[in-house]
Amino acid sequence: MKENKQIGIYKKYLREHLSKKRYTHSINVAGAAVELAKKYGADTDKAYTAGLLHDIAKEMPAEEQRRIVLASSLKVSDVEKEALPLFHAIAGAELVQTLFDIEDEELIWAIRWHTVAAGGMSRLAVVVYLADLISADRDYKDVGRMRKLADKSIERAMCEALRFSISDSVSKGNSIPLSTLEAYNEYIHFKK
Repeated sequence: MKENKQIGIYKKYLREHLSKKRYTHSINVAGAAVELAKKYGADTDKAYTAGLLHDIAKEMPAEEQRRIVLASSLKVSDVEKEALPLFHAIAGAELVQTLFDIEDEELIWAIRWHTVAAGGMSRLAVVVYLADLISADRDYKDVGRMRKLADKSIERAMCEALRFSISDSVSKGNSIPLSTLEAYNEYIHFKK
């Protein structure tokens, strides 16, 4: 992908507001999103931008994230309003609109859903969700298996990613947003 002036502006902001580790993760997710977009028919420029900006609010102070979430015009569930680890996706989707005048709804929703997913997500949102799980910096136990699944079938990869996410949340005693369950129910028939 050819880097343009706007991408340079995004990167400058991220370098100034994220730790080196989080910035590297953002670059890696952008790269993984482009590869998945090429393979599965999503817009590669949007995939790169959404992947790059997906964690823009991740290291903001919690109270600032909470303020943005509670004022958000996006669909936000009561579960999400109470779960600090979920704030950054909603806050990030709002932030890209106000900081960079991004109005592309598909891109905004890809950032918004990158943590919890939702039924009926666009192909771009699915690409960003999976790219976040399989980026080069990820090293959790089954990441190799997830990468192979994402290479073979985006639908099967989503089914497994959602199963993993729900299982992890349940094992930690966390609430699960209805949107995540709706996404899981949408992809469950791709399990086999």
